[in-house]
Amino acid sequence: YEMRYNAPGSTKLIQQVSDVLDFIPPALEHGWGLDHGAWSVLCHVFPDADIPVAQLSMDRTRPAPFHYELGRKLSVLRDEGVLIMGSGNLVHNLHAYAWGKPDAKPFDWAQRFETQAKGLMESGQHDALLHYETLGSDAMLSIPTPEHFLPLAYVLGTQREGEKIRFPIEGIEGGSVSMLTVQVG
Repeated sequence: YEMRYNAPGSTKLIQQVSDVLDFIPPALEHGWGLDHGAWSVLCHVFPDADIPVAQLSMDRTRPAPFHYELGRKLSVLRDEGVLIMGSGNLVHNLHAYAWGKPDAKPFDWAQRFETQAKGLMESGQHDALLHYETLGSDAMLSIPTPEHFLPLAYVLGTQREGEKIRFPIEGIEGGSVSMLTVQVG
């Protein structure tokens, strides 16, 4: 709550997003600020906060395929130089987290699910991952609630045919929080 990341907004960017997501009227909020999922990543990538940022709120009651389709629509903005970023965690189970021990050995179920998910992404099997509830107990332990998983649906939705997926950062912190970075394009 004490961190400040004062990236400028952009009415042009907001209008571009609004035009692409034509069925969702924009509800602009200027006083709330950026969510910790946004600024905690952006402050390392753009430490001077000198790029315009428009953060979208997610409706966590909607299924992952809904968010994936929004990502597909947003993907056209890549051609205009817009970085589309989703910040969450593929594995995010705080009930199992080893508090105070970030280097704790990953739980077997967390490691298995991360490996399974990477394989599905690499082989382009987005639909299986979007229906993670069908992937078994490892998936359900890894994703007890969807809000940290859903940003991945947006990122996967931006992938174009023939584009490879890369994982520039890997690892599981505290036994149950994946730090996997998924990059397309």
